[in-house]
Amino acid sequence: MPVFKTPFNGYSVKFSPFYENRLAVATAQNFGILGNGRLHVLVLSPDPSLPIAELASYDTADGVYDVAWSESHDSIVIAAVADGSVKLYDLALPPTSNPIRSFQEHTREVHSADYNPVRRDSFLSSSWDDTVKLWTLDRPTSVRTFKEHAYCVYSAVWNPRHADVFASASGDCTVRIWDVREPGSTMILPAHDYEVLACDWNKYDECVIATASVDKSLKVWDVRNYRVPVSVLNGHGYAVRKVKFSPHVRNLLVSCSYDMTVCVWDFMVEDALVSRYDHHTEFAVGVDMSVLVEGLMASTGWDELVYVWPHGTDPRAP
Repeated sequence: MPVFKTPFNGYSVKFSPFYENRLAVATAQNFGILGNGRLHVLVLSPDPSLPIAELASYDTADGVYDVAWSESHDSIVIAAVADGSVKLYDLALPPTSNPIRSFQEHTREVHSADYNPVRRDSFLSSSWDDTVKLWTLDRPTSVRTFKEHAYCVYSAVWNPRHADVFASASGDCTVRIWDVREPGSTMILPAHDYEVLACDWNKYDECVIATASVDKSLKVWDVRNYRVPVSVLNGHGYAVRKVKFSPHVRNLLVSCSYDMTVCVWDFMVEDALVSRYDHHTEFAVGVDMSVLVEGLMASTGWDELVYVWPHGTDPRAP
């Protein structure tokens, strides 16, 4: 399976919602602690034996922690940057014209970006300044700031069915559910006893959400009855960094961890662990599943490698 070597440490990987052979990778120098960043846009060859090509790359003065594709423009990507900025890049324009926007409002590192898949006109950023911000492409300033969390907000993710609803995961051990039409959060999930590093909504049931934590576990919740989780998934050896629900299979989700593995789970069966991939040799911190190609997965980590492989195959296979 094809592998791409990045000059810096990988942080996040996202498949394009428009092109099945395109993905974006966020990277940061020196493990994101100090130094530059680079956003890569990669192109997969139709022949898996051929290498992954780079369509474009953009350098930043600070590390890039996350990347999100626009759901309305096939050439626009959004970068969450460690200097507190949110930058927009347009692949259709020459490098000298990029970034097309740089929003500088967060007062600390921006850790996540997520584009609204329903309304397709706005996106979220979450930051270590304890806030989430709502943006549109055409406004020079944020539409709104959501400030309730007591510590870093590591992730903010739109609900795939409801245009106004999103969830945020924080180091304050909670996940909050928000409706942008309401003045404050509409629900607080006391999800874990330790920091919550990521969350994601189920793509087939808009009331089901997964959380990933420093406590090494993933939990699946139904917001209609959130006192007890639907499922607790144990199996990672260290903190779980990211979680993503499958776009194609209702009960399937994927996670990556500081234990250097990527795991696939079926949260509705007792033996929940479906697959464990141990291809990374450093922290695995970015994972995604393709919307356009069923079963196609991608991961990146601090070993400076991006892997792309079909679920059920060996990511390292030639």
